Amino acid sequence: MKVLVTSSRMPFAVDMIRKLVEQGIEVHASDTFASAPGSHVKGIAAHHVTASPAHATPQFIDDVIKLVGDHQIDMVIPGFEDTFYLATAHDRLDPITTLFTGTFEQLAHLHDKLTFSDMCEQIGLNTPHTKVATNEDEFKAEVAEREQWFARACFLRGGVSVATNTGPLATRRTIDDVHPTVDNPWIVQNFVEGPMVCSYTVFHNGKVTAHSQYQAPRQWKDSTGIEFEAVDANESLPIVTKIGEHLGYTGQLSFDYVRGPEGLTMIECNPRPTDGILLLPADVVAGAITNPDFPQTLAVTGQKIELRWAVAAQIFTESPKKMPKSIHDLVHVPDAAFSIHDWMPTMYSLLSLGHFEKDALKTHGHLFDVMTEDIDWNGTPIEGMSTADQAVLDSLEHAATTTA
Repeated sequence: MKVLVTSSRMPFAVDMIRKLVEQGIEVHASDTFASAPGSHVKGIAAHHVTASPAHATPQFIDDVIKLVGDHQIDMVIPGFEDTFYLATAHDRLDPITTLFTGTFEQLAHLHDKLTFSDMCEQIGLNTPHTKVATNEDEFKAEVAEREQWFARACFLRGGVSVATNTGPLATRRTIDDVHPTVDNPWIVQNFVEGPMVCSYTVFHNGKVTAHSQYQAPRQWKDSTGIEFEAVDANESLPIVTKIGEHLGYTGQLSFDYVRGPEGLTMIECNPRPTDGILLLPADVVAGAITNPDFPQTLAVTGQKIELRWAVAAQIFTESPKKMPKSIHDLVHVPDAAFSIHDWMPTMYSLLSLGHFEKDALKTHGHLFDVMTEDIDWNGTPIEGMSTADQAVLDSLEHAATTTA
């Protein structure tokens, strides 16, 4: 089998590529720049540079279609939010390859925090009381009705664009710092007390083939996880099974939950791979993605893995009393990118970090934003999208406007 993994800069894409190669699959990797770490995994067939999914969508899709044709690619596996852009081209890709992601409509409704919350209520899953705000007055009114609240932009990732009056993030952004619009609505929810847990799942036609559940004992600035530990995946398996069956979904989905008094409460969905894939062995990753009949397999509880460069960088921002634990983790917790037999992705991770740091300094942007700005999707129209997919976006705007 021949596969193309896109957005090869992402740590979970590096891991996926390495595991697919290990299982004897011919892997092609692509990104918008040549030094993307996953494009230098030992044993890949070739690495390719494409146009930006976000900034040059028609050319990006043409590039992928050309790669499929030139190399007889059997399956295209999106590595990040380029999945949204590729999903608008199902009609062009499906006749020539397998695009391993859902329809644009499915992806958009899962990524939008409001429509995701509505779906969870519809199928009987726990979700916080949710309202949407499309202007500052609506936002302040919704916040005023809640003693403890948590708010997020309808489209976000990695703890970006959040505000709350409770917990470690309470001082990050004030009410006056939030400026919702019809094009960029925010949801306001009752704050749910409890630890955050996450999951990563592979589906074929609604059936779960692989599933991991994990927590992030170490986070960057109390938001983005940089160390991950597998916990009992049976806790969330009934939830993801229900969602998969409801949608008849094919592809990779990741969910965030809060474990509260009533069990797991749904928080959000990232309809793409996330770090949960790091906790699954190579044979499971390869089998679950490429074989619809692969037997359902869960991650083994207790495994740990980290993003070592981020843990090392965090040492310089944390209190000295935390340093011994950080040094211990650097020595004892496996790194997501490093392998003694495959050290090139680690070297290219450092090169890529310098590349993005330079861009961040130029634009005065946040490093984590800059790292994905040319491959992410924030609910905006996509150049070349069909009338039907544009109607999906219009319906999301309508929902945001009327629900408020």
